[in-house]
Amino acid sequence: MPEGHTLHRLAKAHHARFAGGVVRVSSPQGRFADGAALVDGRVLVRAEAWGKHLLHHYDSGLVVHVHLGLYGKFTESTGPLGDPVGQVRMRMAGAGKSGAELYGADLRGPTACEVLHDPEVAALTARLGPDPLRRNADPGQAWQRIHRSARSLGALLMDQSVLAGVGNVYRAEVLFRHGISPYRPGKSLSRTEWDALWVDLVELMKVGVRRGKMHVVRPEDDHGAPSYAADRPRTYVYRRVGEPCRLCGATVLHAVMEGRNLFWCPSCQPR
Repeated sequence: MPEGHTLHRLAKAHHARFAGGVVRVSSPQGRFADGAALVDGRVLVRAEAWGKHLLHHYDSGLVVHVHLGLYGKFTESTGPLGDPVGQVRMRMAGAGKSGAELYGADLRGPTACEVLHDPEVAALTARLGPDPLRRNADPGQAWQRIHRSARSLGALLMDQSVLAGVGNVYRAEVLFRHGISPYRPGKSLSRTEWDALWVDLVELMKVGVRRGKMHVVRPEDDHGAPSYAADRPRTYVYRRVGEPCRLCGATVLHAVMEGRNLFWCPSCQPR
């Protein structure tokens, strides 16, 4: 599932390319036809992300909410759009406020693609924890939930009501970078430890927005064994089960925590 940096990167791109101009919205697949008709021909005021949620705000006051889920993806292009390929849930076409270059985006396979009113958007964001990539995010809000909880930190960091936008990769890697076991209960974490985790998450996720890929390994450790996939940067523990830790050589372990794969080094992250 795409993590928060992907949605913020999409929001920036959509704001830059569509905001300030009329957007033609359709649903070639048909499943979003009624929603598309409500915003088709309206001006996009802004696009923003909150955690793993993408929000398109139109001048009518309506908001298109997209959650990519496991399989959702935007395919984007410049110039006139050809015939849709595959099951396109939502198609957007516009030239932004400049009106100079036509731009298109096709959305396929999202978990959610719906039109919301302001109270529904407010209810959605109220259910989410602070997003490290939002300027007004309050790390203290997440800390209040974490330091009172007996749940494991590995589970808490993935709970979107505690912390919005963090997924499996950032969870595994930030805990490793700070030598914290994912099995430690939240209430055992000090405020100093939490503040350091938060600052690191902010910086790591900003790098993800800028580069379009996660870069979580410090420069001095960015050597040795290759990444877990040809098109991905190296990780410390994520998807490296059975391989030696980049720092200490211990075997990276794997388990399932609350339905999600978990990776950690038992030596660098002792319980």
